[in-house]
Amino acid sequence: MKVFRTRYAVLGAFVAFFVFSSFLIRTLFIVLSWKKMDLSVLALAAVYAKGFVFDLAVSLYFTVLYSLYLLFLPQKWNNQAFNRIFTYTGSFLAVLLSAFSFFAEVPFWHEFESRYNFIAVDYLMYTYEVVNNINQTYPLPYLIGSMVLISLLTMLFFRKQKIFTASFYSVTPFKQRLAATACIFMAVTASWLLLSNDWAETGRNRYNNELAKSGPFSFFAAFKNNELDYNAFYLKENEGLAFRTVRNELAEQNARFQNTPFSISRLIANHDQAQKPNVIMVTIESFSAGFMGYFGNPKNITPVLDSVAKESMVFTDMYATGTRTVRGMEALTLAIPPTPGNSVVRRKDNKDLFNIGTVFGEAGYSRTFFYGGDGYFDNMNLFFGNNGFNIVDRGRKIVPNEHLYTTRTTIPDQNVQFENAWGVCDEDLYDAVIREADKQQSQDQPFFDFVMTTSNHTPYTYPKGKIDIAPGTGREGAVKYTDYAIGEFLKKIQKKEWFKNTVIIFVADHCASSAGRDEVDVAKYHIPCIVYNLPVTHPSAIDVQCSQIDLYPTLFGLLNWKYQSNFYGCNVLLPGYHPRAFVGTYQKLGYLQQDSLVILSPQQQATTTLWNKAKDEQTTIKQDAGLIKKAVAFYQTAYYLYKNGRMKAPYLEKDSLSLANANKTRH
Repeated sequence: MKVFRTRYAVLGAFVAFFVFSSFLIRTLFIVLSWKKMDLSVLALAAVYAKGFVFDLAVSLYFTVLYSLYLLFLPQKWNNQAFNRIFTYTGSFLAVLLSAFSFFAEVPFWHEFESRYNFIAVDYLMYTYEVVNNINQTYPLPYLIGSMVLISLLTMLFFRKQKIFTASFYSVTPFKQRLAATACIFMAVTASWLLLSNDWAETGRNRYNNELAKSGPFSFFAAFKNNELDYNAFYLKENEGLAFRTVRNELAEQNARFQNTPFSISRLIANHDQAQKPNVIMVTIESFSAGFMGYFGNPKNITPVLDSVAKESMVFTDMYATGTRTVRGMEALTLAIPPTPGNSVVRRKDNKDLFNIGTVFGEAGYSRTFFYGGDGYFDNMNLFFGNNGFNIVDRGRKIVPNEHLYTTRTTIPDQNVQFENAWGVCDEDLYDAVIREADKQQSQDQPFFDFVMTTSNHTPYTYPKGKIDIAPGTGREGAVKYTDYAIGEFLKKIQKKEWFKNTVIIFVADHCASSAGRDEVDVAKYHIPCIVYNLPVTHPSAIDVQCSQIDLYPTLFGLLNWKYQSNFYGCNVLLPGYHPRAFVGTYQKLGYLQQDSLVILSPQQQATTTLWNKAKDEQTTIKQDAGLIKKAVAFYQTAYYLYKNGRMKAPYLEKDSLSLANANKTRH
């Protein structure tokens, strides 16, 4: 080929090596999976043809920067020692990296029968555990030695074929180099814009679809899309049976389900007089229940919240659904169990979902999301902005599709006393909330605010002189400042006219730490939830086991609202409520019922453990088929609704025209 007689010879040889090696890996996987595949001629042709396109695209991704180097390298330097060293070293490392990638795919396929997916991405977050697991499973010294040897032999083959000689001694005019590099860039750009794993997933046979993919391409696609296919990797029930199980668990005395297949949509009909207070929910960053004196902490670092709890309704046995802020946001807004992979907040196709803002909007409320940092982070602004919320943040970046937002307001410099990498301090954020509430009050507009704090986060810095712990010294100082800022917020709003008709909720997004002895350490999901200034109840402790997703169904029940629901959350105060909680990681899906915990894992695995809450110990017990059935039903149906667009608000049927007007009167 002509390319092997130009300075692009090494680049072309690497592309050929990568594509040929990918062909061998794909063929190996076909041999391993031939009993489960569609082996017709057309099906196999599609696997290899699509696979070739993916492999070629990945090989060009790896070489695009090198093509720029070749484009601008002066001819007089082409055969110099510098270029020789650079080319030999770079080629060896590229071949070695590719070899490791190919070999790593073999055990991954053996375990999951899949190309790289979000599990592989997730492994990057647990480096210590993964490295030790690999070291105990495989003879690493021999494996690494084999990879190095294969790479050296490949380099020797290139040398014997005079690939390096052709590159170093060639005279390739600039115009020819420009054309070659331009072609590579166009191919890379086209594949970036047009190529996706969806193209490989058009067949009915999952094995054929997976084999058509490229491992490295799938890895970065998973990293970008943050999703793990429930149907491919987890236990499943018959779809209709799963929905019937969930409906039975969600049944309430005041709920009437729609006669719609594969749905949990229902009318919640509270018949007493509806109350219409404003609602401000303060979602506190990384705030474990164990920080509070109310839950037994003796260090007195939350005196304000401890005092507020005594005057409020407190959920004493509530659990976060996950270990990241976006997972808490998902639970609190959508009231769904955590689907595998990353939070819906960070996924595609998360626009116009039925959420708590939908219910507030039907009742005539304005809805605003407040964040002290730049809401571009973790896709927060796109999620909230595309689901009916106005945005108030400390944003500076230009965000794609910002025109989709209702409105976006930036906290101005003159209103900021302190700021770190994560954003403004909590006091400054609360001042922004107060300014917006004053504006809504002046327009006689009821409002719902979702406030996301940041001060209880590394580097644990905050304004000096506020508390008796120096900024930047650790978590306890950040917790105490977080509590102090809440106290200042309450002092200010208690003087406002709108305060007497405003419910304030303090709830954590997740705990400060999730690491423990067990793969899902339940105690590390226990969070506080305080509902303050309720107009319809006295201070009380709700001691039933529940989840973040139950907060708003319970609140709407207390306020006697009539609304259409697509929530998996329940009013935990009603007779017949089945205590349970959802706790999970990106791939481990936990269902907790009293002291029994089911964990669903990839490869269609399920384990049942008995959780001793007092000792925080889990003991593996005989599988509970009934409990596993419930766990599967909840997670499977939640994934089904999201993937099939049935979490979208338009899929909710209106019971009657009166529903939209049921809560229009403000009390």
